Amino acid sequence: MGIFVFLPLVLPLTAWPVARLAAHRLHPRTATRLLTCVAAVMAVCSTVCLALLMVVGTAQLPGNPLPDGWSDPEVRAAVPQDEIAGKAAIPALLAVVAACTRTLWRHFTLRRRAHAALAGLPATQVAVLPDPQAYAYALPGGGRGRIVVSTSLLDRLAPAERRALFAHERAHLTARHHRQLLTVRLAARANPFLRPLSSAVAYTAERWADEEAAALVGDRKVVARAIGKAALAGGPREPLFAAFAAPGPLPRRVAALLAPPPTVQGRATAFTSVGLATWTAGFGAAASAMSSANSALTLAATLHAATPL
Repeated sequence: MGIFVFLPLVLPLTAWPVARLAAHRLHPRTATRLLTCVAAVMAVCSTVCLALLMVVGTAQLPGNPLPDGWSDPEVRAAVPQDEIAGKAAIPALLAVVAACTRTLWRHFTLRRRAHAALAGLPATQVAVLPDPQAYAYALPGGGRGRIVVSTSLLDRLAPAERRALFAHERAHLTARHHRQLLTVRLAARANPFLRPLSSAVAYTAERWADEEAAALVGDRKVVARAIGKAALAGGPREPLFAAFAAPGPLPRRVAALLAPPPTVQGRATAFTSVGLATWTAGFGAAASAMSSANSALTLAATLHAATPL
């Protein structure tokens, strides 16, 4: 395996430039899909390499259930600094599994609780809750999903702004942004170097929904005013769900809505900053995939040769 087994652990650094530029230079739909795919590939590859290192590290422990041949010098020689890297990979992989499990458990627990809280309401896509706190969010599950909004927020919005709010949340449900957001959250848990991509997707998914709402309402300023009013209301955001005025760079969202609508670019060339960043991230994802595949095949062949028949 050599040094290739370590590359997927650090290659997510190649995606940092595109995480920064895609939110500003690419259409939000393109940026969301691109960053989600890159994050997913790199997270899987880094986790695979951690698992390979853990196999080597576990084989060195006394009393382990693995075949004795897996601790032979020939197997350990496949990993540079096997004494340190192999044993360090054991707690690292356990931490990744624990963090991802906690994220999944929290996500689905909150979904169940949210749907249970709406059980007594009419089975419509929009659920209006009599609550003095101002909030609105898209709740996935239950078929097409539901839009949850408080009466406090609706009272603050004009009719056109209400249409913008509902169009924004429907865009979240239609595009299934909850899946993309969950994917990048899990990727960030698997490899901390992927956290910038998770933050970027949280922003681009909101911008995607903003643009869909603006196209449906036909007035970008109306959507911008609705976002501003929802933000000034200061209501809490439902954790893990796409919200209308989620904390973050709201001024950037409003400024983008006051500017002309973004255009969908064609094939990115390496002669622009965003094109160079995109190709760099693509190269990093491809290199991660090849490195993890090469390491897995090499270790499998080495373990097979070291296992007595």
